Amino acid sequence: MKKKILMVLVGVAALLLVASMVSAAEELLKPYVLASTDSLAIEKKAAEVKTALAQNGFQVVGEYSPYKGAIVIVVTSDDLRKAASKTDFGAYGAVQRISLTETGKGLQVAYTNPLYYAQAYRMKDPLTGVAAGLEKALGKKSEFGSKEGLKASKLRKYHYMVMMPYFTDQVELASYSSHEDALKAVEGSLAAHKGGCAKVYRVDLPEKKESVFGVGITEGEGADKTIMPIIDFGDPKHTAHLPYELLVSGGKVFMLHGKFRIALDFPDLSMGTFMKISGAPSAIEEKLRIVAAGK
Repeated sequence: MKKKILMVLVGVAALLLVASMVSAAEELLKPYVLASTDSLAIEKKAAEVKTALAQNGFQVVGEYSPYKGAIVIVVTSDDLRKAASKTDFGAYGAVQRISLTETGKGLQVAYTNPLYYAQAYRMKDPLTGVAAGLEKALGKKSEFGSKEGLKASKLRKYHYMVMMPYFTDQVELASYSSHEDALKAVEGSLAAHKGGCAKVYRVDLPEKKESVFGVGITEGEGADKTIMPIIDFGDPKHTAHLPYELLVSGGKVFMLHGKFRIALDFPDLSMGTFMKISGAPSAIEEKLRIVAAGK
């Protein structure tokens, strides 16, 4: 009798495990988390945010104000770098972005959802620990950025629509004889603000010779302050969409295709709105090619 009861309990436990796995697989994910709203001045709140992040194991690697009333703080951590090192083009997932945005309803603090981007970047680690760390540091009121959300299975093969690029459709911007030469070229371009581009951060994964840069774009049709007023019209604000990434892997320099990168962060964007920034993806690529060229 005891043996039968034990077998039944084992069976029930197995069913519960399968059910929980199915539930997790079917969970709908959204690109951003609204951490809090506040009445503090943006600079004072930014200081509080950075302190809270440091206390919870995150290292601030860059800070960027793309336009008035907005600050983006970029962080990495040991867990993020470890997870990123396990995946092809994983350096995109080595950072998370936290935004502070002044609105008519107060100061919004939000951040990129690690669970969403772990799937979108096809990472082997789901970044549940990173998500818990950010929630502990900053709080969590709600997720946003997509009305319905996307399943993990869809995110792992995400593209906006038929004939649009996937994560694997990396744009190769330049090629060098070594990883060090590629890094030197990119660093030189950003230091000189070539193409109206500025360095926001750099995170290295030395064991796989891969580095990710955050690039602020300040000029032209692809400029951050030009694009965001058109696509970021909802509430809460998607300020943590910025800055764009440039990735150095071995001796080659890559970027995510603009039509993938923008759509991933704004998955509910209508085709009509997308058409209003139809020149942005190629304009962004043009700017990052100038940075990658290093001349």
